[in-house]
Amino acid sequence: MLAFLLAAVLPGVVLGSVFSLSELSWTLKNANGSIAIPATVPSQAHLDLLRAGIITEPLLGINEFTQRWIVNDNWTYTADLTPFIHTLQGSEASDTPQAERALLVFYGIDTIANITVAGHPVAWVNDQFQQYVYDVTDLVGSPLHGDSNLTVAFESAYYYGMNVTSRPDAEWTEADIFEYPYIRQWIRKVQSDFGWDWGPAFVPSGVYKPAYLVTLDSGSSESNTPSSHPLLVSSEGPLFIEESSLEISKVGQTPIAPPDESADWLVNVTLSVRSTVPVKSPSISISIPELKITSHPVSVQSISGSTTSPTFITATFTIPDSVPERWFPHNLGTPKLYNITTTIHLSPTSSKSFVTQTGFRTITLVQTPYSQQDIDTRGITPGDQWHFEINGKAFYSSGTNIIPYDPFYARTTSEQVRWVIESAVLSGQNMLRVWGGGTYQPSDELTGGYDFYSACDELGILAWSELIFSDALYPINDFLLTAVEPEVRQNVRRINKHPSNAQWAGGNEIEGIVINVNETQANGTHYLDEFVFLFQDFLHDIVSSETSSVAYTDCSTTNGVLSLDPYVLRFENKTAGSIYGNSERYNYDATQAFNYSTYPVSRFVNEFGFHSQPSFYSYEEVLLSPEDFSFNSTVVASRDHHPPAGGLAFPNPNAPQGQGQMSAAVELWLPTPSTSDSNQTFAQWCYSTQVFQSMNMVAEIAWYRRGAGLGENNLGSLVWQLNDIWQGTSWSAIEYSGRWKVLQYGMTGAYSPVVIYPFWTPTNETLEVLVTSDRWETVEGVAQLTWYDWHGTELKTSHHAFSVPTLNNSEIFKASGLPSILPHGHTPESVFLLLNLTAKVEGTTVTHEQIFTPTSLATVPLIDPKISLTHTGGLSFKLSARGGVGAWTWLDHPAGTVGYFADSVTSKPSNGFYLIPGIDRSVTFILNGDRSRVKDPNPSDFVVRSLWNNTHL
Repeated sequence: MLAFLLAAVLPGVVLGSVFSLSELSWTLKNANGSIAIPATVPSQAHLDLLRAGIITEPLLGINEFTQRWIVNDNWTYTADLTPFIHTLQGSEASDTPQAERALLVFYGIDTIANITVAGHPVAWVNDQFQQYVYDVTDLVGSPLHGDSNLTVAFESAYYYGMNVTSRPDAEWTEADIFEYPYIRQWIRKVQSDFGWDWGPAFVPSGVYKPAYLVTLDSGSSESNTPSSHPLLVSSEGPLFIEESSLEISKVGQTPIAPPDESADWLVNVTLSVRSTVPVKSPSISISIPELKITSHPVSVQSISGSTTSPTFITATFTIPDSVPERWFPHNLGTPKLYNITTTIHLSPTSSKSFVTQTGFRTITLVQTPYSQQDIDTRGITPGDQWHFEINGKAFYSSGTNIIPYDPFYARTTSEQVRWVIESAVLSGQNMLRVWGGGTYQPSDELTGGYDFYSACDELGILAWSELIFSDALYPINDFLLTAVEPEVRQNVRRINKHPSNAQWAGGNEIEGIVINVNETQANGTHYLDEFVFLFQDFLHDIVSSETSSVAYTDCSTTNGVLSLDPYVLRFENKTAGSIYGNSERYNYDATQAFNYSTYPVSRFVNEFGFHSQPSFYSYEEVLLSPEDFSFNSTVVASRDHHPPAGGLAFPNPNAPQGQGQMSAAVELWLPTPSTSDSNQTFAQWCYSTQVFQSMNMVAEIAWYRRGAGLGENNLGSLVWQLNDIWQGTSWSAIEYSGRWKVLQYGMTGAYSPVVIYPFWTPTNETLEVLVTSDRWETVEGVAQLTWYDWHGTELKTSHHAFSVPTLNNSEIFKASGLPSILPHGHTPESVFLLLNLTAKVEGTTVTHEQIFTPTSLATVPLIDPKISLTHTGGLSFKLSARGGVGAWTWLDHPAGTVGYFADSVTSKPSNGFYLIPGIDRSVTFILNGDRSRVKDPNPSDFVVRSLWNNTHL
């Protein structure tokens, strides 16, 4: 029996037949052998070159440009299998049960590679998103020419793409063009690896996910302790579980119709297995100890005694509706999870068990027409619905979009990802959209390197999942379809077990592209037909055959459907005056930032954003020279990829447009940063772009939430974007290090259960103040509106009781004409309005505040706030304004720390507020020790700033 230490995953635990390839001694070489260095698995070539000292950190300075030589080379990973071969041969000669078969298991290879074992060719692979399993027993046992190596030889994805697209039969397809143009849609690889408008183009390669050698013997065994993961079932005995799917739905449920919420729960277990021995009459049973449920064994398909290909076995079980507690997003209930033990009975004396954590819920994407009754009695605008229901109830989807966490997947950690998800929860979000130009997010560290979906399950946040197609028309050929089908099936089956998964979208923003091509290109119908085949038919049928609990949509942003069964897309076949599908909104003209007529009137808005700079602290991590610390320095501008370069020119020739959009926004709406200290000026520019970003996004969130009570019945808004991939210009709310931007705190207020917001229309000088609730019950409370001047003098106060029905608004104030709105004798520049509310939600007191300024802050006469920051113990502080009002008062935590500031009374995240003389603020910095390099920050290193510091030291 083989015994290897899987130290990378389960330190100190001996596993008989699962050997992590990270335990081998690896070498990385380039094509001509001029570089040969120690390497690791999982990894990517850039990371191993960094560890060897060949290159510096790729994110430093202009390394994105200077390290392009790495992309242009072919890289080979090699490891000596001699220890494994000797052990295998020794086992065969021993009296212990024979280790009959050896399986080579890769959970992710990036991307174009030849695999050889002991000199024998095993496979050529070309899909980053597939897992690969190969029986290499005979190859390991008979090495060629003394070659005892496992070799994974990578071809440059860039050159591969160039070669493929130079073929005479390569079809032209339209796509957004980033650094490496015209090739990404031919390669099943992270699309943003080739560049995007918020990130770098490194085009990495390597065995980027965990990989294993698994040996199976023919002996039978039974263990009373279930394995913690299906992979570990093969630690003893003949069975390897290649894939595991566990899906919970309602009896009779389909992805396209609301389920019968009173029906029994249906538990569907599907396993892809390889076995060294045939099993004629296997069965599967499940148990849920917490619910005291143990099923009878269900007979399943016989298992062939072959390890060269898998056998799929499926069993279903029913559980009464009333037995389990339901899983809910955190803001609507409890994300209840259960441990389900699945046991495979191979014979009366041999069985294997493993544990899966999951939850019971229904999630429905409703796309059917509104009824005439809804139109007549609720005032709904005619058209189709487009919203989610959880456990039979419509709810408001509040959230953001996520992108890859690092340009190099292999160094992403669970701690890094969990902090982003926890931050989403802290800011009131209940949904994250997994953007279709990145990667399929993993479920666990053992196979994925880090955990995403399990953390979403635990923390109670829904994940809108997408297939990896983005901003391109994908050429249809058998080569593509042959790769895509197993990719999609594997990932849908893997993610089935997660109650957090809300839907599958076919890709990102492609429907709009093909509609435009169809309308503008002479042969546009050809591309429309290809789109219909791939996204309406092919991918839809694959996803629908693998899941019954979540819906499929063709695209992230869609015009909806003409029919769900059969699935037929609407495209532009709309009825005038009706609303269909969902929307997105980007407008980089800052003069229109708060013009509500430019905001979509939509059922659901899945993308909207404006870019900003990261903080001065983030730039300190990557800028190398003092002259770089300037808003439009060459290096800073080179890290602005908006609009995209459209090729390999460096620095981005289009960056002045993106820089100019941020500059114009700040200059129009805020005091223009300019002081005698160049570093302070730069820091205030970074901060000011974030302030504007937050102002803009909060206004849009408020508008879309308002729509829940109007004809559009808007039930979703997802900000672009939550996390960052590097230290540079982006749309993110959280910086690469995990530091929160102003927007992250802004969303904490905007996504509160009950919010107050001033809707100002300058063209007719109308101010309407609404209270909006996303609760399922009627919410009652009191709002207070208080006018102040910039000295902090209270000028006028009014109180307003409100009662807000479920998912609706209550108007508490409306007036037109500045004379009837402003305090008597004051101009728009001299005053601002503080709006706040207090309400009861499910027995808990909730509060929210908002600010209204009748004019741009660029024109107001700010007064030195003379902010006092007093340390009150631990990492707690009291802030006082001893002069004027501190507009957008902002606390920065020291470099090397990650965390957030929380109000010392409410415990809600709090930063970026108006500090009014006589109204002190007390906050505590909640340190994330796992993410912080500095574990015990000095309170004297905390910094406070406001808009006053844009023009004053």
